[in-house]
Amino acid sequence: MERSSTDLVDVLAFVRVAETGSFARAAERMGLSKPALSRRVARLEEQLGARLLTRSARGAQPTDIGQAYYARAANILAELDAAEEVVAEAVTQIAGPIRLTAPLTFGVTHLAPALAEFALAHPKVELDIEFEDRHVDLAGGGYDLAVRIGRLADSALIARRIAPVRKSVVASPAYLAARGRPASPAELTDHSILLYANESWRFRVGPRWQTIRVTPALRSNNGDMLLAAAKAGLGLCLLPNFIAAPALAAGEVEPVLGDFPAEEGALHAVMPPGRATTARLRALVDFLVRRFGPEPAWDPCWETAQAREAGRRAPAE
Repeated sequence: MERSSTDLVDVLAFVRVAETGSFARAAERMGLSKPALSRRVARLEEQLGARLLTRSARGAQPTDIGQAYYARAANILAELDAAEEVVAEAVTQIAGPIRLTAPLTFGVTHLAPALAEFALAHPKVELDIEFEDRHVDLAGGGYDLAVRIGRLADSALIARRIAPVRKSVVASPAYLAARGRPASPAELTDHSILLYANESWRFRVGPRWQTIRVTPALRSNNGDMLLAAAKAGLGLCLLPNFIAAPALAAGEVEPVLGDFPAEEGALHAVMPPGRATTARLRALVDFLVRRFGPEPAWDPCWETAQAREAGRRAPAE
């Protein structure tokens, strides 16, 4: 006999007969006809090669072998019930562990206070947080959630958009005073460029998107490093507004090319299949969507700075 071929419903049918002492009562409890339940018990006995029940006009009682089988089978079925309850609780209660990963700068600056607020609201959730810029293998690394920025590669992962991630070209007032302000994306080739990794710069020019090929004077894989270089007057850089906004508000850098929107990305919550069904993960993603979307709080600061630039370009009356 192949143990894997045993039907759990057959086992349950036997357990119910042993508990009730009656095929009729067991059939009623299981919502089966008496003949159907009897066939299931008979099939189980045939597979096991042993008689589990003695049948009489007064009902049915387990044999010695049947009693031993019942004790173990009943425990297994009880464990299955408990396992189902664990799943049901995970799906309905906001409790349990969440392991997540997010980009370093966004994580420290914006996600950290948001996660602290979520943890206060849901004390039964256990957060395990890693901030790093590399893309990790979610399923292989045991992660429940990744917060990612930019375009997502096609995969089996489940993604939910949280908010847009807009970008601005910025430079220090000192740099712009010394080198001038480019009037179009094409003029960027005449300037010192601070580049994020191997990022391409794309701008909306009229009805089309235009890609600008730039040779960087400085390259970095960290936005904070690029912002520091821009504030020091080393050149122009294209930064997400969630990094640039405080420096724009403080006047440490100024927006450039405001009439030519840079290609924007998006903030996503990315989850392995199956993880998104838990209540705790749904609650966290819903919280992040409310916290950062649909329009991020950092963009009005950028828009105000952009308006200041437009005012400077306007001719004097």
